[in-house]
Amino acid sequence: MNIQEVISTYSVTVEKQESIIRVLNTKILHISILRFLVVIVACALSYLLWQNTIAVTITLSVCVLLFLILLKYHEKLFRAKKYSETKLQYLVNELKGMEYDFSSFDGADEKTDPKHRFASDLDLFGKNSFFQSINRTVTSFGTDKLANIFLNPLENKKEILQQQQAVKELKDKYESVLNFIIEGRLTGQDRLNTKKITESFADISSLSLNKRKFWNIATYIVPLLYLIMGVLIVCDVISSVYFGALWTATFILSIVPSKRVQYLAQIFEKKTNVLKKYAILFKIPENEQFVSAELNELKKILNSDNTSASKAINKLKYYYDCLGLSFTFPIILIFNPVLMWNIKYAIKIERWIEQYEKQIEPWFAALAKFDATASLAIFAHNHPEYTYPCIAEQYMFKAKALGHPLLHRNICVKNDVDMEKRPFFLVITGANMAGKSTYLRTIGINHILACVGAPVCAEELTIFPAKLVTNLRTTDSLNDNESYFFAELKRLKMIIDCLNAGETLLIILDEILKGTNSEDKQKGSLALIKQLITMNSNGIIATHDLVLGTLEKEFPEHIKNYCFEATIQDNRLIFSYKIMEGIAQNMNATFLMRRMGIVL
Repeated sequence: MNIQEVISTYSVTVEKQESIIRVLNTKILHISILRFLVVIVACALSYLLWQNTIAVTITLSVCVLLFLILLKYHEKLFRAKKYSETKLQYLVNELKGMEYDFSSFDGADEKTDPKHRFASDLDLFGKNSFFQSINRTVTSFGTDKLANIFLNPLENKKEILQQQQAVKELKDKYESVLNFIIEGRLTGQDRLNTKKITESFADISSLSLNKRKFWNIATYIVPLLYLIMGVLIVCDVISSVYFGALWTATFILSIVPSKRVQYLAQIFEKKTNVLKKYAILFKIPENEQFVSAELNELKKILNSDNTSASKAINKLKYYYDCLGLSFTFPIILIFNPVLMWNIKYAIKIERWIEQYEKQIEPWFAALAKFDATASLAIFAHNHPEYTYPCIAEQYMFKAKALGHPLLHRNICVKNDVDMEKRPFFLVITGANMAGKSTYLRTIGINHILACVGAPVCAEELTIFPAKLVTNLRTTDSLNDNESYFFAELKRLKMIIDCLNAGETLLIILDEILKGTNSEDKQKGSLALIKQLITMNSNGIIATHDLVLGTLEKEFPEHIKNYCFEATIQDNRLIFSYKIMEGIAQNMNATFLMRRMGIVL
């Protein structure tokens, strides 16, 4: 499948969903009319047959049954319509995304951290960010997981290849992934703090009714007493007066632990409804057949102890619903004293907690992982022309036709990258707006994609999963009383510290020491690059300072000069955005200032 086929498939599916919604609207209207007619017919027949009690009873019973069947069918149609509407909106958003409009998706602006080693420099989060283009998560913790995957890319070859297999497999299970996304959007993204839930479980365990034998025995003995008394009364062995005495005693008994029961009800008042929604999502990976180790491990977590996460959560929801009934009339006067209903279901909830308390966090961690991987799978599906990188055993970053994923496919100029030894640096010179910064970000973002197991925007890419560190957009900080120059020094110090600690880095720098004067900047830049070479590191450095190009003569085995040129034709600047060997010859600052009327 190529990119045009993907777009065509989305368009066809949008039209199909629109047709389905029209059909469902018609059916819903017809069912609504039928329900109204059933009510009218029931009233008319009851009026006509009023003198015949049996006929009226049968008529009303049949009409009520028919009404309930139609009501159930109406609810089914309404949910199907809501599902199709949600799916339609999602597909429309995907079509916009295929034209690089990602405004409908969450860019997780709150994840932006200028102090992170590359996130801010590569525009990873926020409006029009890379994360916004790739994020399809439907749970808050799935969003957190996906963000964490990008903030902390994998550095182990085996783990990266396993993640690649998981992404490939989910890409091939597109319909299942799409169903997961639609169900997630249909239920809504309730923020669920699983840590707080497990903490509340610990509080519940310390006051457990289940640990008190008296209450466990009471749930069996009390119903048995009523059964025995009923038999004795029917057999006329004892007077029915004793029934009232037993009821009074057991009613009082049923309200003794009411404080504890109410506490349980309050704990789960909102949580079970939220958990119920997520049970729908759990079912999707639970019921799939997987081949990849990553996905099978997730499925194993969700299907443990002879049950599944979704079934366990549905069971908890059922127990809570039954417990909730114990506060209603007539349950409070009949079921509670006779069956110890409230105590029975309070104990069942406590037993559930004892059994599953430690599994809540692993369940939701697995769901978060699946949610995040689903986003990577959609990314792979939407970019069939992208390729999965090879992961090298030793340092290498070798790419053919590497492009930036956020640049429109029709205008994206792709370039090669070649770093096959260590230490090795590319020094990139060039005019303003010629493409240096975009080239650096292209390398950075594709390096991250490769390390999270996703396909990359390239014909070929082979990398070693080194730790990425960038310094492209250093900012000062008024809050920390920190100058621009000092902020940049701190970033460079971090790089040196990482190298001293033995870490393998891919270093990407744009205009070293921007915050100082030209002569000082030049001396410092030359010294830094020499230091990085002696520390056996690798990276790319973009600069306007052509003197840095002389380092290739001093370190011919470890430094290679490349440039982006700009040419002036007919009083216009022409950019090819293609990288070339050598040092840039043309600069354009003065030309641009003249064109804008800044200087004469």
